[in-house]
Amino acid sequence: MAGTATKSVHGLMKRSKKAEHGTSVRLAFQLIRDLIVHGKLAPGSWIVEGDLCEHLNMSRTPVRGALYLLQREGYVLEYRNGSKSRMIVAPLTKEDATELYPIIGRLEGLAGRRTALLPQPDREELARKLAPINEKLANIARDRSLSGPNIFDLDHEFHRLLMAAGAGPRLTALHRAIEPQTERYWRLYASSIINELHVSVKEHEEIIAALLEGNDDRLERALYLNWENGCARLAHVIEIFGERGSW
Repeated sequence: MAGTATKSVHGLMKRSKKAEHGTSVRLAFQLIRDLIVHGKLAPGSWIVEGDLCEHLNMSRTPVRGALYLLQREGYVLEYRNGSKSRMIVAPLTKEDATELYPIIGRLEGLAGRRTALLPQPDREELARKLAPINEKLANIARDRSLSGPNIFDLDHEFHRLLMAAGAGPRLTALHRAIEPQTERYWRLYASSIINELHVSVKEHEEIIAALLEGNDDRLERALYLNWENGCARLAHVIEIFGERGSW
């Protein structure tokens, strides 16, 4: 009996330590990903493990685990030089953006189909929330001013509301896994597309109209086109200002 109890306690301790380690890795993953998404770790920059450990106040074990997960999801890349290898923050490239944006467009389009099937009062309420956000974007486009609300934050909230209304747990999980990747581009280049912002505003108007109509095909298509056209606008900006972190 005593031996069984001792084994049981040791088993619980091992599982507890494993759970704590897993939690630390997930936390490190989220923190490092936020640093990358918000540009605090610049595209193409070397990742210095010791500096990250000091900044996050964590040991090397969870940080290394987090870097492995970040590499798997494309946030960091392994750069080999002979027998040595180091991690770098993934660069922002035209090729990568043209892969990411259509994926997000398809995911949001699927959510849009579900949103279009909501009861009319729910769709009208959602439209009432979307319209003033788009109006703020229209004001920025008209005044050519970046001193007010942030373009990224407004656009992000517009799409977040649509996703929250129509996406189930599986679709939400897929979207959350990919969306921060596109956020890297949008945060860095958003202000550079101000001359084309009025086009995005028109695309948002079509999204709202499709929502109010309750037309699932129309709403799916409008959401996808907004991302597809946004990708074309972004590609043009990257051609002008250059890729970031690409060697």
